[in-house]
Amino acid sequence: MSTLTVSSKGQIVLPAALRRSLGLGAGAKIEVIVESDGLKLRVIRPVPTVDVASLAGMVAAPTRGVSRRLEDFDAAAMLARPSAAER
Repeated sequence: MSTLTVSSKGQIVLPAALRRSLGLGAGAKIEVIVESDGLKLRVIRPVPTVDVASLAGMVAAPTRGVSRRLEDFDAAAMLARPSAAER
């Protein structure tokens, strides 16, 4: 267990060995939680953002039949066709 000292400016210094073991560098964020018996420090680890375009192609959907193009669809014919509920 490490003992920390509060400076005259209200600052504390985490020992280097503790910073290394937690993977803390300059600019790391630590949340302070006040509990009934003292303080709890928790390291805030940011969730890395992912570009949606980089996810393209990760999941391959099974193919069913022949692929169709947008030109294959006739909107007027689709509207004139009775739906399954009307048949």
